[in-house]
Amino acid sequence: MKLGFTLFDYFPFGGLQRDCVKIAEHCVARGHRVTIFTRTWDGNRPSGVEVELFGRHGWTNVSRNRYWLKQLADKLPRLGLDGIAGFNKVPGLDVYFGADPCYLAKVARLKPAWYRWSPRFKHFAALERAVYERGNNTQILLLKETEIPLYQQWYGTEPGRFHLLPPGVTKQSFSEKKQTEARRRLRSEMNSPEDAALVLFVGSGFRVKGLDRAITALATLPPGMRERAHLVVIGQNRSGEFAAQAGRLGVGSRVHFLGGRLDVPDWMLAADVLIHPAYSENTGTILIEAMTCGLSVLTTDVCGYAFHVAKAKAGTVLPSPFSQDDCNRTLAGMLTSPARQEWRTNGLAYAAREDLYSCHERAAEIIEQTIRRKLEQPASPVPGRSA
Repeated sequence: MKLGFTLFDYFPFGGLQRDCVKIAEHCVARGHRVTIFTRTWDGNRPSGVEVELFGRHGWTNVSRNRYWLKQLADKLPRLGLDGIAGFNKVPGLDVYFGADPCYLAKVARLKPAWYRWSPRFKHFAALERAVYERGNNTQILLLKETEIPLYQQWYGTEPGRFHLLPPGVTKQSFSEKKQTEARRRLRSEMNSPEDAALVLFVGSGFRVKGLDRAITALATLPPGMRERAHLVVIGQNRSGEFAAQAGRLGVGSRVHFLGGRLDVPDWMLAADVLIHPAYSENTGTILIEAMTCGLSVLTTDVCGYAFHVAKAKAGTVLPSPFSQDDCNRTLAGMLTSPARQEWRTNGLAYAAREDLYSCHERAAEIIEQTIRRKLEQPASPVPGRSA
C-alpha cells in the first residue's frame, strides 16, 4: 500500500517525531511505501522512508498551520495515496496517533473563559473536533487509557474507534562493567569526582516537564550533600531562564545543560536518580526508559506512565497537588536511601516481564488493517479542509 504520514515538523529529539519515524519504518518492513509529509526536517532521513518538505510559511502557529493544511489539500489528492496517518490533529485522517492530551479538557482546566473566543482556541479546537467528533471514521491510537473518557465527554467519540497501545521503548542490555565505565567516563566529562551524586533530567520541554522544580530541589539539598550533587539536563530547549535560576540559587556550576544527545542510555547508567517533576505529561516515556536501565525515578502523578513506576516500586511518585517541599525532601532521601538498589532491581524486573516495547509494531499493524478496510469503502476527505 501507498501510505502518507503527516507531521508538522521533525526534529531528532522529539518523542512524537521518533514515534512517527519508527512506525513508518515498521510499515515499510511490512511491505508498504511510506512518505512523511512535513514542513521542516532537522536531522538524518530514515532509510527506506520518503520525506517530502513543504516549508514553514506564516508569522504565527495558526497561520503556519492553515497554510500547510491548504498545501496538503492541494497536493495529496493528486498522489493516489491509499491512506493517511497523522501525528498531529488534522482533518480527514484514516488513523491518528494521539500523543497529546484532550485540548478542550486542558483549556477548561487551565484557561479563563474568555480564551474560548480567541482565534487560537477556535483553530486548535476545530482540528481536534475533526479527529474526535462522533460520526468521523478516523481510528485513534492512544497511549493512555484515562484520556478516553475525556474525549467521549467532549465529543461523544465512539468507543470502537479507540486503540490503546503499549509503550514503545527500546530494550536495554548492559553489563556491570559497562555501567561502571559509563559512571566513570561521564563524571569525568563533567569534571566531577566519581562519588559525585548525579541527578538526571531528560526532556525537550523544560518548563512543562518541571526543570525549575528540579533545580530548586538540587539547591535545597542538605549541606554536604548539596556540594557533591550535580544536575545533568539533556534536551533541546533554551536554557537561559533556567541557567539564571540555577545561578540565583547558587548551583549554577553544578547544573549542566548538554542539549539534545543520542547517548541518553549511557547517562541513565551513570546517574543515581532520574528526576521528572512534570507539571503536565501525557505519558512520560522517559520514566520507563529509566527503569530499563535500572535507574531510580522521582516523578509526579500527572505523568501518564507514572503508574508504571508505582506498580514496579522503582522509585517515588509525588502526589497532586504538587509540593516543592515534598519534592526537595524526597530527592534528598532518594540520593542517600539504601532502598536505591531495591528500586533498581524492581525496575529491571518489571522491564523484563512487562510489554513496554511493542507500541510501534502494534501501531503499524492497526494502520495496515484500517487502510485495508478503507480500500473497500468510499474515499474519505483529505487533510486540509477548512479548520
